[in-house]
Amino acid sequence: MRLAALAWTVERTPTVEAFADRLDRTLADLAGQGVDLVMLPEYAGVEVGAARAAGCGARAEAMEAAALATALETAMADAAARHGLWLLGGSLPVQEGGRLVNRATLFAPDGRRAIQRKSRLTRFESEEWGVSAGGPPTAIETPWGRLGIAICYDAEFPPIVRAMVTAGAWLVLVPACTDSRAGATRVTISARARAIENQGFVAVAPTVGHAPWCESLDANHGRAGIYGPADRGFPADGIIAEGAEDAPGAVIADLDPGALERVREHGAVRNHRDWPDEPIACTVVSPSAPVSA
Repeated sequence: MRLAALAWTVERTPTVEAFADRLDRTLADLAGQGVDLVMLPEYAGVEVGAARAAGCGARAEAMEAAALATALETAMADAAARHGLWLLGGSLPVQEGGRLVNRATLFAPDGRRAIQRKSRLTRFESEEWGVSAGGPPTAIETPWGRLGIAICYDAEFPPIVRAMVTAGAWLVLVPACTDSRAGATRVTISARARAIENQGFVAVAPTVGHAPWCESLDANHGRAGIYGPADRGFPADGIIAEGAEDAPGAVIADLDPGALERVREHGAVRNHRDWPDEPIACTVVSPSAPVSA
């Protein structure tokens, strides 16, 4: 699989049609480079809702984006079909059964879709936007095998990603949106750790750039990256491809699930196999005097 992880600059995009045009141009370029699957970041489409609700506050921006979710997802599905690509459309706030959830959709070029909802929410999402926790982790069937989607903060929790890997995901996609360099660091380091401990591939696509007109996405920090095991047959630092900090554009890599099978069997370590099956109990002890001989 040739994967493109896209660092998406937040722009003042006033209509779904303008967003679709921007996305179309981006996918045309990546399709020309032979890319099979493209990742957008978490909340990429929120820029449209934010432009329409500018000055009305963060909650209004989220609700406007949610009102446009169906139209935005249709634009993403159409773009994937037009360019013959699989597209992770980042994620969007979506109203489901009276709740606002953070939902990522993977679009196949033939029109099929798979959904992953975010299960762990940041304070901003829960306190400012009123987003509710979504469903459990899933592993999604694709022509290249099973993939997982860990939306931003979810990637910071090893059991969430491990559940996807246990279900057969060899690649975990992490669409991200963080407003500080500290947040970007947490996502990047977590992605690299998940790749090492599972001996798998993990890719990050972030929002980048400053948008002072947008209360929800006013500051965006991160770097696009594709990571793997730091072991035999892979770079010593585990970095397969990585962009500069806050740099827009895509990083692209060819990923082979067979390479993971080889490192899991013949690597210097076997993190994937040696993962504890059950939680490990920790015993509390106090220092004591040395035992006399």
